[in-house]
Amino acid sequence: MKKYFDVYPRVFYPSFLIILVFVFVSILGGDSFRIAFSNLSQRITQTTGWLFILGVNIFVFFCFWIAFGKYGNKRLGGKKAQPEFSLFAWFSMLFSAGMGIGLLYFSVSEPIQHYAKPPIPLESNSDLAVQALDFTFLHYGLHAWAIYCIVGLSLAYYAFNKKLPFSLRSVFFPILGRKIHSIYGDVIDIIAVVATLFGLATSLGFGAKQIASGLNYLFQIDSGVGTQIIIIAIITLIATISVVTGLKKGVQFLSKLNMLVALFFLMFVLIISDTVGVFKIFIESTGMYFQRFIELGTWSSSFVSSDWQNDWSVFYWAWWIAWSPFVGMFIARISKGRTIREFILGVLLVPTLVTFFWISTFGGSGLILELASPGLISNPVLSDASTSLFVFLNEFPLSSLTSFIGIFMVSVFFVTSSDSGSLVIDSITSGGKLNAPVGQRILWALTEGAVAIALLLGGGLRAMQTASVSSGILFLFVLFFMCYSLLKSLKRERKKNILKKSKIQ
Repeated sequence: MKKYFDVYPRVFYPSFLIILVFVFVSILGGDSFRIAFSNLSQRITQTTGWLFILGVNIFVFFCFWIAFGKYGNKRLGGKKAQPEFSLFAWFSMLFSAGMGIGLLYFSVSEPIQHYAKPPIPLESNSDLAVQALDFTFLHYGLHAWAIYCIVGLSLAYYAFNKKLPFSLRSVFFPILGRKIHSIYGDVIDIIAVVATLFGLATSLGFGAKQIASGLNYLFQIDSGVGTQIIIIAIITLIATISVVTGLKKGVQFLSKLNMLVALFFLMFVLIISDTVGVFKIFIESTGMYFQRFIELGTWSSSFVSSDWQNDWSVFYWAWWIAWSPFVGMFIARISKGRTIREFILGVLLVPTLVTFFWISTFGGSGLILELASPGLISNPVLSDASTSLFVFLNEFPLSSLTSFIGIFMVSVFFVTSSDSGSLVIDSITSGGKLNAPVGQRILWALTEGAVAIALLLGGGLRAMQTASVSSGILFLFVLFFMCYSLLKSLKRERKKNILKKSKIQ
């Protein structure tokens, strides 16, 4: 039996049961479940939004403080450890896992929506355009990657340096001690599995909706729920094949392929659009982002009667936090041999700057078109955000070809998110093993697709967003404890090293 399944029963069975119950309730609940999802999401964001905003700012500060402090030179895996992957492969995998589908879905639609319906009203259209990009940068910038960084760094440190199981419970060893192997550790891992599944399901839902819109644009195929379910099923099957081949073959190959296609796509759009304008937008918007970093990061719409904050910033923070067990564990898995400083700066800065340039190219070019012809991009985007990329590409030559490339990229990002997530969940539910049996990988890859379909049937993207927010608030507290635990362990190890050196002298 262990040839196909090697599970840690106290985590595997409760996690699988919770998810299974949720799938059946989602499918059978109908309209009542959809209404319940909407009400729950609104209640959570209204009461805990301030905590999400406070938390993500603490995480950014914590990451930079660790990177430039006295612990930055410590190497993950020990002094003699060497990186397992090249820099290009490393960046490709963490970028594909961390931001893929979201960037393709929102890079045009989000700046346009913030411009058409600004969170902070301004008189000048050009100021509105810069503000729209800055809020998009906020959601995809340092705050998002800091969340992933904390989980990834903590896991890598405890797994590679302390030789503890590759599981979320291990990062609480300085606080819980041997109790990490008790029910306390089980609860932490169960929360991580459920949060990961719901975070992935949200991303897969956005991806399926965008692929369906692209197929409708190119081939007039119906883009309804039925088509989206078929897309999820097909992509899940491909992801299952990829996850069976393992990290060094399927996942690494698809990540590199997608990174190369993404770079080609980016360069092509940059050339056919207003190239000079894009570079100006990138410089100005990036500069304004860093100038207003604290202002944007702490803005809580305290005296504004609007749902914008809850629908955008709070949802993003909850979504990234729900994704953090998956992305953090995946980044940790591929980061052995990096120093803590190299890890933090690599995870925080490189993806952030690449993301900003991507958003400047697509979102900035979309805003240039919108400013020149009001309503050209905003009207269809406000009607259906999933069409934004294809509406945008339609304004340039070879739109059918570029739209097809866009569908391909969403599909591959879809696959890399799913198979990376499966590998991570396999590790948690097998008690921290880095290479779970094939049967187990297949089970979790199929389960991810089932959860995405169930949420789609149970309430569409609103249901998926609610699932992310609900699991995100639980894991937010885990992240707070994770920061404390990591700092406590680093301090303890530093004191031991100082004592050893003093005895030798």
